[in-house]
Amino acid sequence: MADLNLPVVVFLIVLLTQLVAWVGKTALQEFAFGAYTRFFLAGTQSRQKRLRAQVLQDKAELAKTSSQDEFAKWAKLRRKVDKGLADLETTNTSLSSARAAFGLRFSSLIWVVTTGASFFLVWWYRRVPVFWLPAGWVPGPVAWVLAFPGAPRGKARATTKLTPGSVSVGAWSTVCKQVLLTAEGIVKALLAPTPGELWPDAQADLSG
Repeated sequence: MADLNLPVVVFLIVLLTQLVAWVGKTALQEFAFGAYTRFFLAGTQSRQKRLRAQVLQDKAELAKTSSQDEFAKWAKLRRKVDKGLADLETTNTSLSSARAAFGLRFSSLIWVVTTGASFFLVWWYRRVPVFWLPAGWVPGPVAWVLAFPGAPRGKARATTKLTPGSVSVGAWSTVCKQVLLTAEGIVKALLAPTPGELWPDAQADLSG
């Protein structure tokens, strides 16, 4: 991975992490499982709907049948309902197991592409500067914090004089996250309803 691409890659990972937080992992998982079901569990889901409809129909017919006057018919319907409920329970268990397994894989994938990827970049590129700091921009202690945990400080670039330090992947990741959180706050403030929109009657009374 070229160094010039490093700030972009870090920003994209932070952006993806924030998108997951904004949308919600549960909502994303439900959407993904719905798509997975349509492609890989369509038969099982159709069977579940068919069994549920059949059980409801058989129960309705059983309720109309007298166990005293039509015992043979009633007993046959009773066995049919019991079998339908057993088959439906088996199908429900199968779908529940599939959902649980999918949820585990989905959570693992989300962790890998967000938190795991972020940890990997911070460790793998711990000694690589994302940006060089121009000389005299920040005092030494701040430069040390920005370079933490291992980005170089006091190095020289080929075309410039000595710099007091550089920005590490960890610091750049923190900056990206704070920028996105600030942007989120601005958008929420712009979209928030005004007091007049929340309480139009009270606003009208004050105007009057």
